[in-house]
Amino acid sequence: MKKQSLFLTSILVTSVLAGCTGNSVEQTSDTVASVQKQTQKINYPVTQKGDVVDNFFGTDVADPYRWLEDDRSAETGAWVKAENKVTFDYLSQIPYRAQLKSRLAELWNYEKVGAPFKKGDYSYFYKNDGLQNQYVVYRQKDGGTAEVFLDPNTFSEDGTTSLGQLSFSKDGSIAAYAISEGGSDWRKIIVIDVETKKVLETPLIDVKFSGISWFKNEGFYYSSYDKPEGSELSAKTDQHKLYYHVLGQPQKDDKVIFGNTAEQKRRYVGGNVTEDNRYLLISGAISTSGNDLYLKDLTQPNSPLVTITDNFDADTYVIENQGDKLFLVTNLGAPNKKIVTVNAKAPASKNWTDFIAETNYVLSASTGGGFFFTEYMVDAISKVYQYDYQGKKIREVNLPGVGSASALEGDKDEATLYYSFSNYKTPGTIYSYNIDKGNSDVYRKSGAKFDSDAYESKQVFYPSKDGTKVPMIITYKKGIELNGKNPTILYGYGGFNISLTPRFSVSRAVWLEQGGIYAVANLRGGGEYGKKWHKAGTQLEKQNVFDDFVAAGEYLIKQDYTSSDYLAINGGSNGGLLVGAVMTQRPDLMQVALPAVGVLDMLRYHTFTAGAGWAYDYGTAEQSEEMFKYLKGYSPVHNVKAGVSYPATMITTGDHDDRVVPAHSFKFAAELQAKQAGNAPTLIRIETNAGHGAGTPVSKTIEQYADIYAFTLFNMGFTALPK
Repeated sequence: MKKQSLFLTSILVTSVLAGCTGNSVEQTSDTVASVQKQTQKINYPVTQKGDVVDNFFGTDVADPYRWLEDDRSAETGAWVKAENKVTFDYLSQIPYRAQLKSRLAELWNYEKVGAPFKKGDYSYFYKNDGLQNQYVVYRQKDGGTAEVFLDPNTFSEDGTTSLGQLSFSKDGSIAAYAISEGGSDWRKIIVIDVETKKVLETPLIDVKFSGISWFKNEGFYYSSYDKPEGSELSAKTDQHKLYYHVLGQPQKDDKVIFGNTAEQKRRYVGGNVTEDNRYLLISGAISTSGNDLYLKDLTQPNSPLVTITDNFDADTYVIENQGDKLFLVTNLGAPNKKIVTVNAKAPASKNWTDFIAETNYVLSASTGGGFFFTEYMVDAISKVYQYDYQGKKIREVNLPGVGSASALEGDKDEATLYYSFSNYKTPGTIYSYNIDKGNSDVYRKSGAKFDSDAYESKQVFYPSKDGTKVPMIITYKKGIELNGKNPTILYGYGGFNISLTPRFSVSRAVWLEQGGIYAVANLRGGGEYGKKWHKAGTQLEKQNVFDDFVAAGEYLIKQDYTSSDYLAINGGSNGGLLVGAVMTQRPDLMQVALPAVGVLDMLRYHTFTAGAGWAYDYGTAEQSEEMFKYLKGYSPVHNVKAGVSYPATMITTGDHDDRVVPAHSFKFAAELQAKQAGNAPTLIRIETNAGHGAGTPVSKTIEQYADIYAFTLFNMGFTALPK
C-alpha cells in the first residue's frame, strides 16, 4: 500500500521561485545608485482608493484597495493589464534579460525521466524531452517498446492545461486522471480504458483538493466543495465532501459518503481504500494541522463508519493493513511521529500499541515490497531504514550522499523499488533498490549539463534573536571569495509543518554557475524538528519565523558571504508572507525582495477560497483582540509606511491562483507604489492563465525566472553578465 498523503499540509505549498543569477564582478554603491536612478522614470498606474473601512474590536482599519479583490471586474482587469505593461517595459530595458532566458532554456533542455511504476500489464513512467511544457506519461510491457499513454501537451495550445493525479483501478485496466486548466485548483476527472485510451464517460467537473482512490474496478472516491456563489477563483469554500463515483453513473448521482451534515463539516476531507479493498479510510480536518479519522468496512454492505480518532489534536493516518490489523502513523503524544498498530474492530487510540517508536528525529514513512521504510530528517538531511511487518529493523538504506531521498514505496508484491536522490548542487539520480539484498544501483542518471563537483554545500547553525539555533545550507562555487560582494539569494518558508530539504533545480544551477550564493534557512514554523518546531512559528509566535529569517541574512553578511547591497530575499506562498513581513520590518537588510504568490493581507486571508483552514498557523483577526493586534502588527499590506525607502521589489502572482488569491499581491503592490520613498522600483508581474505554481508550463517558468534574475541583478548594479 502506498504512503497515504492526507494532502492537508500541501494545500498551501508550491514549488516557487528559488533563485537569482549573477556574478561576483565587483560593483560599487555608485553603480547601484546609478541603476536605481533610472527607475525614477517609472510612471506607475494610478490605483484608485476606495472608502472601505472595517472595524475590529473598536479599531477602524481602512482597506482602500478592496476593489482589487473582485477578480471578475473590468476595473481589476484593466489594472492588471496596466501594471504588467509597466513591469514588462521595465524588464525589456535590461540588456542581459534575453541572455538569461537563453541560458535557462539551454540548461533546462535535457531529457528528464521519472521512476517506473507497475500497474496491470504495463510499467509507466513520466518523461520530458527537454523543453516540453508538460511531462508526458509513457508505458511499456516487459521487453516491449515504450509508447505515449497521456500527453498533456496536447490538452491545450499554450500548455496551460496540466495533468494532475493519475490513478488506476485495482487491476490496472481503467485509469482516471485529473486535469487543471489555467493553473486553477479546480479539476476535471477523465476516465479512460487503459488498453484503447477511449474515454468511458462524461468527465467529472468541479473537483478540488481531491485524491482518486479506486474500489476494485467498480468506481472511485473523490472530494470536492459545492461550487461557490460568486467567483470560483476567490469565493470562500469551507465544506469539503467525500463522494463515491460508480463507473458509468452520472456525476449528479454520486453519493456523498462524508461531509453532508453539520456534524461532519470539514474544510478538507479525503478518502483512501486499502490495497486489499477491505477498508475505506476517511480523514477530515478543519485546518492544515490535525485531523479526525474514520474507517468503513467495505466487505460488509451498509457498514457504519467507525471512529479511530475524533479530535484535531494530532495528525494520524493509516499507512498499511494486514487483514484487520491497522498500521497508523501519528504524532499523537509523539511530536516527531511514530507508527502504531491496532485492531480494526476496536481502533480507538487507547488500544494502540507502538510498532516503531518515536525518535529524536522527524519520521516520514512508506511501504513497499512487503516492508516498511522510515525516513528521518537529521537536521533536514535524509536517513532511511527498512523494517519488516514484525517491527524488526532489517537495515539502514545506504543513500548515495548527503541530501534528500524520495520515498521508497510500491505495492506489496514488488521485488524492486525506486527512489530519487539529490541535493542543492547534485541533479536528481534515480536508483533501483533490491529489497532482499538492500543494494542500491543507479537506474538513470540525470542528463543535466552541470558540473556538481565544482560546487559545495555547507550546513551552518546560526543564532536567532532569542538564541535559538537555526540550520541553514549555503551552496556556492568552490573557491569563491568571501568579500561581502557576492550576489546572494536567501530563501525561506517557515510554516505549515513543511520541511525544506536539499533538492536540485535547474534555475538554481544557473545562479550557482554564475558565481552566486544560494542559502536556505530552515526556519521555525516548518517541520524540520517536529511539532514543537512547527508550533514555535505559529499564531502569537509567528514573529519567531521573521526573526529567524532576519538572523539568517545578518549571519550571511557578518560572515562576508554577501552584504546588504547584494542580498535578495525570496519565498513563495507562506514564504511570500515571510518576504513581505521581513522587507517591511527590515527594509535596510536587503537590496532586492521577491515575494511570490504571497499571503499578504493577514486580516482577510481567511475570507478567500479555503484560506480559513490556515488559521491553525496564523489565527484570525476575529479570534480575539490580541490576535487582531498581532496580525495587524506584521501584516505586509498594513505595514507599508510612507516615507520609507523599500528595497527593489518584484511581486509575482498568477491571475488564476485560487489558493492564495492574487488580491493579496495586488493590494501589496498598490501600497508599495503609493508609499515608496526611495528610488528602487516596486513592480508586480502577473502571469496570465497561471495559478499557484503546480503545472506551470516550462516555457512560462523559464520566462519568469529570466525576468526575476534580470530584475535582481539589475538592481544589484550588474550591467552585464560574465562572459
